[in-house]
Amino acid sequence: MDRSQASRRRLLDAGAVEFARYGVAGARVDRISVDAKVSKAQIYSYYAGKEQLFDAVLDDQVNEILDKAPITGDLPDYAVRLYDAYLEHPRLVRLATWARLERSPAGPLFPQADETAKLDVITAGQRAGRIRTDMTAADIHSMVIALAMTWSPSSLTYTATPADPAADHDRRRAGLAAAVHDAFMR
Repeated sequence: MDRSQASRRRLLDAGAVEFARYGVAGARVDRISVDAKVSKAQIYSYYAGKEQLFDAVLDDQVNEILDKAPITGDLPDYAVRLYDAYLEHPRLVRLATWARLERSPAGPLFPQADETAKLDVITAGQRAGRIRTDMTAADIHSMVIALAMTWSPSSLTYTATPADPAADHDRRRAGLAAAVHDAFMR
């Protein structure tokens, strides 16, 4: 990794911490600069402004989750892998929540994202008779994600942490898999 790539990596990591804690409006480029050991001038040479840096941070965090939990036709397993990914990377959920609150209060959170490949996996399962067909692939995908986020930092009832007892995580994973199976699989 060259120096420029290393600087960008530190910038994305420091930005993830700052934006997750304060949102776009409350985040300060000065703090990100200090934490990343990257000058403000260098930040602005990479990104036009704080909004663009937030977009890059959110995209980086989403890609990390997608790498850890790619969608498969086994929706219960996919939901459990998302649960684990959200548990391991709670910043993504906080960043997405800030994006929803401050930038995209309605409609798709990622309007530029091409969801075709994900929806094609669900559609293929529908055609094969493994996934229910009375709902759109997009609706099923949204609901599986919502179920997987039940214990995430955006939960209204309980936020799980890695420090919770393993038995609690096992119980949640089993319940999540069963709920997704019963709701969407045939």
